[in-house]
Amino acid sequence: MEKKIEQGRLYDFYGDLLKPHQKRILEAAVYDDLSLAEIAAEEGISRQGVHDLIRRVTDNLQEYEDSLHMITRYDRITAHAMRLKEMAMEQDGISEQAASTLYSIADDILRDLV
Repeated sequence: MEKKIEQGRLYDFYGDLLKPHQKRILEAAVYDDLSLAEIAAEEGISRQGVHDLIRRVTDNLQEYEDSLHMITRYDRITAHAMRLKEMAMEQDGISEQAASTLYSIADDILRDLV
C-alpha cells in the first residue's frame, strides 16, 4: 500500500510530464487499483508490458523528484506552516493580534499549496 501512496504522490506532482498512454496506465494501477491483468486487457498489451511500463514510469517520476525535490519542498513548507499555526494557537510570548496574523499567514500558505 505504501508503494501506491508514493506512486500517487509522484504522479500528483509530475504526472503532467507523462505521455497520455503512461498516464492512463499509471492512473489505472494507482487510483483505480486495477490488476495488471485488468489493465493489460483494457490496453491490449501483455501483463508483463503493463508491469514494465509502471516500473519504468515510476522510476522516471522518482528521477524527477530526485532532481527537482518538489515533494520534499512541499512537505517541508507544509510542516513549517503547521508549526506556525501551532505557535499562533499557543500564543507563547506574542500578542493576540500577532498570533492571529501568524495563524492567518500560515493558513494562507497551506491553502496556496493545495
